[in-house]
Amino acid sequence: MDTAQLLDFAERNMLLVGIFIGLTVAIVINEIKHLTRGYKSVSSAGLTRLLNADNGVVIDVSPKVDFDKAHINGSQNIPMADFKPDHKLLQGAKDKPVVLVCRRGLTAGGAASQLKKAGFSDVGVLDGGVDKWSADGLLVVGKKGKA
Repeated sequence: MDTAQLLDFAERNMLLVGIFIGLTVAIVINEIKHLTRGYKSVSSAGLTRLLNADNGVVIDVSPKVDFDKAHINGSQNIPMADFKPDHKLLQGAKDKPVVLVCRRGLTAGGAASQLKKAGFSDVGVLDGGVDKWSADGLLVVGKKGKA
C-alpha cells in the first residue's frame, strides 16, 4: 500500500480513522499514568511472599461489610471512606512494604496514591483484589468460611 492509497482510505473513512486516533491516544495516556503513578502492582504470589516474610502491612480498603464477608488472612481494614495516611493502623509503616487491597483492585489505587504523597516508601496494590486472590485458590477468611 503506497501513501496515496493510505490517504485515500483515510479520506473515505474519517470516522474510522478518528476512532483509531482516539483509542491510540487513550492507550498512550493510560500507559503514562500507569508508569508515573508511584506505586507498584503486586501479584497474589508477591503478596504471599510478603505475608510469609511477615515484614509488611496489608490494608483492605473495602467497606466493613465486605471485609467481614471475605478478606485476606492477616489484613486489616480501613474502609476507603475513613482512609487517611496518618491512620493508627499505618503508624510506623512508612518504611515497611504496604499493600492495599480491595474487592477487585480498582479502589485501592486511590489509597496508594495518598500513601505515596504522604512519604510512604514501598506501596503496592494487589492486582485483581480479593476476588482474584480467591480465584487463585488462596485462603480468604470471613463469615462464609473462617480459617
